[in-house]
Amino acid sequence: MAKRTKSGLKRRRQDVVRRIRNRAVKTRVRSAVKALRAAVETGDAAEVKKLFPETISVIDVSVRKGILHRNTASRTKSRLTSQVNQILAQQAG
Repeated sequence: MAKRTKSGLKRRRQDVVRRIRNRAVKTRVRSAVKALRAAVETGDAAEVKKLFPETISVIDVSVRKGILHRNTASRTKSRLTSQVNQILAQQAG
């Protein structure tokens, strides 16, 4: 526990609130990525087209809020993009 000073107690309260908020955003990112990967696995091009922009947006929000590092987000988006492009190319060809 934080020191029993006024500033220490306030810091503890702030940390708790931030942790809860950060966990919510991280969970949202993981769920979005998982849903997109599931759609890619099934090969459902229509679902992939719908989920891809939403997932990218959720990842970008997490970077803006400082939850994910920008390089981590970039790597994740790159890998998802290549998977999505493969599915869309198979569906077109």
